[in-house]
Amino acid sequence: MKETILTDRGPKPIGPYSQAVRSNGFLFISGQVAFDPATSEFVGTDAATQTQRVLENVKAILEASGSNLHHVEIGRA
Repeated sequence: MKETILTDRGPKPIGPYSQAVRSNGFLFISGQVAFDPATSEFVGTDAATQTQRVLENVKAILEASGSNLHHVEIGRA
C-alpha cells in the first residue's frame, strides 16, 4: 500500500511529484531545496543558511509522516 505525505510546513510540490511517499514500511522523501514554505521564496546566499532551510523542510515532512530525524538513514547508490 502506498501513502502520499503532504504538509504545509514543507514546500508545496511543483509538478507531478509528492513531498514524500510511504510504502512497505519505508518513507521516501523527494529532493529538497532552500525554499521557505511560509514566504514561497528561496532563502540564503550561503551554503550554511540553505542547508539549514533544507533540513527544516525535511524535518517538517518527517514529522507530518509521524517520524523524526532520529529515524533517518541516508541511502547510497
